[in-house]
Amino acid sequence: MVDMLSAILVSGIVLGSGYALMASGLSLVWTTLGIFNFAHGVLMTLGAYVAWTISSGGGLGLGLAAGVAVTVAALIGAGILIERVVVRPFYDHRDILLITVMTTLAAMIFLQNGIQLIWGARLKQLAPIVPGTVQLWRTTISAQETLMIVLAPIVLAALWLFLSRSRIGRGIKAVGQNADAARLIGIDVSRLFIITFALSALLAGLTGVLLGSVRLLTPEFGSEPLVKALIIVIFGGLGSLGGTIAAAYLLGIIEATLTFFIGIYWTPSMIFLLLIVVLLFRPQGLLGKVVR
Repeated sequence: MVDMLSAILVSGIVLGSGYALMASGLSLVWTTLGIFNFAHGVLMTLGAYVAWTISSGGGLGLGLAAGVAVTVAALIGAGILIERVVVRPFYDHRDILLITVMTTLAAMIFLQNGIQLIWGARLKQLAPIVPGTVQLWRTTISAQETLMIVLAPIVLAALWLFLSRSRIGRGIKAVGQNADAARLIGIDVSRLFIITFALSALLAGLTGVLLGSVRLLTPEFGSEPLVKALIIVIFGGLGSLGGTIAAAYLLGIIEATLTFFIGIYWTPSMIFLLLIVVLLFRPQGLLGKVVR
């Protein structure tokens, strides 16, 4: 019994760590701009493929450090490009939320097809950053999954410190609260929108690198994590980064538990049912604020 509970808990924390990194980037864009970036999942895929191309023997074979460095630069550039080309032209439109749903979905399809055209549909996999296995709470998991468990809280804490303590981070929070008022006090809102998208894309790329050695890479690699990230952002409360992180770990543990007891096929349906029940009683999400 103890071994079973330990296995479920460890599996849930591993899932929650990946979900938290993925969903925090999505939540950051929503909190700052009030839009959902549906291209966020394919940015995760792009990050994994770029890292594979640079680091793997099947690509350039330059090693993992070079792969991570190039991925960081590439994903920051991709985030900036999406903000400038796909989102920025519609900032002043009254239906920006609906329009950006369509434009970011279009960007997702374009990038996903581009990935398939460049890299093909054949399965690929990144070499783990940390090879081997680790015994954790009477459960054996890969060292790569242990790295995710350790690294995710560090990255999320760094993100919180950046948003809370740095001048740019406080500016991003101010823009999220009221962009017009931020402009009036001299904040360069357009610059902070770019930084927000770049930071969000970087988080997606990091998730892709970490998961790329645990799961096989396909052009649809980021599709399922995107759906889970959307659920988590809504479940935790729109506009609440803390709620998003808490919901990510909670959903990871719930998913691991449901998978163990009812199987992998029924788990997604039960998660959606749980989301509906929560929203019936708390439409603002777990830690979201009621807007009056």
